This record gives sequence, structure tokens and C-alpha cells, in this order.
Amino acid sequence: MVLMAFTLNGDDACELTLPTPVPNPYWVAISRSAANLANISLAENGFPENPHWLELLAGNNPNSFSEQFPRPISTAYSGHQFGVWAGQLGDGRAILLGDINGQELQLKGAGKTRFSRMGDGRAVLRSSIREFLCSEAMHALGIPTTRALSIVGSDLPVRRETMETAAICARLAPSFIRIGHFEHFASLQNTPRLKELADLLITEHYPECEQSKLPYLELFKRICERNACLVAQWQSVGFCHGVLNSDNISALGLTIDYGPFGFLDHFQIDHICNHSDHAGRYAYHRQPQIMHWNMACLASAFIPLITLSCPQEEAENHLRVALGEFPVIYAKSWQSLFRQKLGLSNERDEDVELIESLLQQMHESRVDYTSFFRKLSDVQMHPEAGKLSMRDDFVDRDAIDQWLNNYLDRLKLDSLGGLERKRLMDSVNPKYVLRNHLAQAAIDKANTKDFSEVATLLKILEKPFDEQPQYEDYSKPPPADLSRIEVSCSS
Repeated sequence: MVLMAFTLNGDDACELTLPTPVPNPYWVAISRSAANLANISLAENGFPENPHWLELLAGNNPNSFSEQFPRPISTAYSGHQFGVWAGQLGDGRAILLGDINGQELQLKGAGKTRFSRMGDGRAVLRSSIREFLCSEAMHALGIPTTRALSIVGSDLPVRRETMETAAICARLAPSFIRIGHFEHFASLQNTPRLKELADLLITEHYPECEQSKLPYLELFKRICERNACLVAQWQSVGFCHGVLNSDNISALGLTIDYGPFGFLDHFQIDHICNHSDHAGRYAYHRQPQIMHWNMACLASAFIPLITLSCPQEEAENHLRVALGEFPVIYAKSWQSLFRQKLGLSNERDEDVELIESLLQQMHESRVDYTSFFRKLSDVQMHPEAGKLSMRDDFVDRDAIDQWLNNYLDRLKLDSLGGLERKRLMDSVNPKYVLRNHLAQAAIDKANTKDFSEVATLLKILEKPFDEQPQYEDYSKPPPADLSRIEVSCSS
């Protein structure tokens, strides 16, 4: 409970904030897996046995659990947005209720806070469904993420581009602390509070740093390492985060803030998932570079901490060297993940060229990302039939024929047998991801109060590597008329 403990020592970090009630709340969805994490009992209908949970997770009656959540707060943080210092930001529509079974419980869309600025503090059903499904999908893919416990809906009207209805998404995480929390107190030159925040983070989540001669430098290194590995995992499954602002980066290396996002369908190396990102700052191929840039923002915030133990010039040099390790860690993780996707159990110098050549051809032919890698495990089992099934997806068939021949030759240098390799590949190449057209179909039904498709998608995405033959259609690329669904920051 880093944030809650930190805010107890000063109102400069937060404000007590009661959720604003919504009329006639109703259940939209709940994750059984996340409910188990929070130790919440569910009835046979899949929703909590205790009826007070509906009111609480709607933000309607925090007093019903006042002993457990006596001090709901919204927190202050700052950050860089689209590369520009934005100053103080904060939880504009998120309210941290407190700790539940070792997790922080937060309501997103539960009303205005002191940090809402010009916003209404609300979330809408559309975006809440997307966040709920993607949070749980990412968890099932083995990618560090905040979790989504539930969605509660209400007919309360909320205006975005059009009039929509309100929803509250309950989120869980070991901590919601962000890079922006450090940037905030560094910008205020409040080193005592900056140190207190770092000390709490070390105690609760990075205890190995306590033994270092420069514990804050070690903390910085560990945060960098986690986020370097995180963005490599995103790249490996074709996930794009649409708003990689520094205030949207977790200090625990978790995927956080599912606003505009997208899984790649037809592979495009410079794909932009947020149609508000006109310059393509957060395009797929730029995400590692941007995460590195965000770590540089964190490094700036950590200078006052490192200078507690050494002169500023030395501190800056330490941070510069540590920051330089980010691309090395990222590259090592990226190569390892893509070797697994290709079914390679050992390392050879030519592997990177093999991987990059494939991605270039996929880009040029706009090949479906998820389906291609899933089918690749069958190619290595049945080379001739597999090659024939693949080549029609590519514009330059001679080029992909040559790549497949090179790939099969490379497999002969590996120690894995065919069946063992197929098991490895199918365990890292998902068959099911949250494609935009699938999410949209669930949203369209939900807008008529039919939440069955949300439940179906959750069920499928909880087992992304399984065949699930009854849901085969959910693994297919979108039809041509649904392939260009765009997502904005509006939520």
C-alpha cells in the first residue's frame, strides 16, 4: 500500500475524495480471476454474494464498507504528455478506496476529483468494456498489468463525441504508483517527500535495493529493467499502447491506463492505434524508444535522490550509465521472446536477421500478425503443406519461400524435436487476442443491455493459447469492412 501509506503523511499528495453516486447501478461484468485475487466470493450467477459490493463498486455507498475503506483518496502526480511537460495532473476520475487482500482497489469513472481539471470524472460503458477485457486478456497472456475486477453500469448520460452512458471500472494492482508521482515531487523540489516515496516503494516492492550502497540508483535500474521487458512483451504479442505519456507508466512495470490501445491485425510496423496521435509518436515501432524516453524523465526526477549519497555530477553520470542499459535489456528480452515465437531454443548470431526479415515481409504484405505466428508451429511440423498455406498471404511469394527455407534450415541447428517445438510455440503465440472488431461487437450488444458478448469474450481471452474449437471464428482477422476501427482518447 505505497500510495495509501505515503498520503497519510501529507495532503500534498492527495485529497480525500468520496465517489459520486450513480442512479440505479447494475452489473455489467466481473472477472472471477480478479475476484479470487481480492478474496471476493461470487454466487452461482458469477457476481458477488454480498449485495453491498454492487453499491460499493458503483461508488454509491462507501460507508457500507467504511471499516475496510475509511479513507478514499485521489492522488496528485505530474508528467510529460506527448513529449511536453504538462505540470500537475493527477487522478482526474480515479479514486483509490484502499487495500483489499494485498491489492490496491481503485474505481475509475466514479466522479470528479480535485484533479479532474475540465473533465467530468466519469468513464463510459464503451471504454470501460475495453479496459476490462484488455486488462484480463493481458494477464492471461502473462504480461504484467493492472487487473480489472468489475464493470458497473448506469443509465446516467455522459457526453463524449456523442451521448453515452456511465460505467465504473474497478481496478486492482499491487500499487498504482506512477513515474508521474516521482516527477511531481521532483518538480516541487520536495526532496524529503520524494525520498519517502522511494523508501516506501523499496520496502514494499523492491526490497533487494536496500542492500545497495546506492539504493535509489538500484531502484531506478530495477524500474527501467521492468519497463524494458514490459515493452518487449508488448511488441511480441503485437500490442500498442496509445498514450505512453510519462504519467501513464507504472513504477512496477505494469501495463496501466487502457485508453486508446490495439492489438495488430494486419501487421504494419508504424501502426498508430490512437487516431488523436497525429504525429505517430506512439506508433508500434516507436514504443521501445518512447519507453526509454520516459525512463529519462524518471532519471531526472531521481537526481535529487542520488545526490543524497554523492556529488551531483557523479549522480548524473550514474543515472546516464544506468539509462544506457535500457536498450540493451530491451534488445535481449525482445530477441529472446521472438526466438520463442519461432520455436528456437538456442541462440545464433543470424537469428536477429531472420526475425527482422520476417517482420519486414509481414509489413510489406500486411499479414495478420497473430494468425501468422500461430500457424508457424504447423509449418515446422509439415513443411511443404505449411509453406503452401502461408505463401498466399504474401505479395512477394518468392521472398517468403526463401525465408521459410532459411527458417527450416535454421531449425535443423536447434535441439528441439517437432512436437516439443510446437508445444513451445503454441504456448507463446496466442490464438486469441482482443481484436478491435471483437471488442466493438461486445460494446454494441452492451449498449442494448445485453452483456453476454462481454462474458463470452472474457471466457475466450482467459485461455488465449488454447485451441477452443467452438470459438474458432474469434481467432480470425477482421472482415475488410471492420479492419479500420479507430480508437481515440475519448473515454
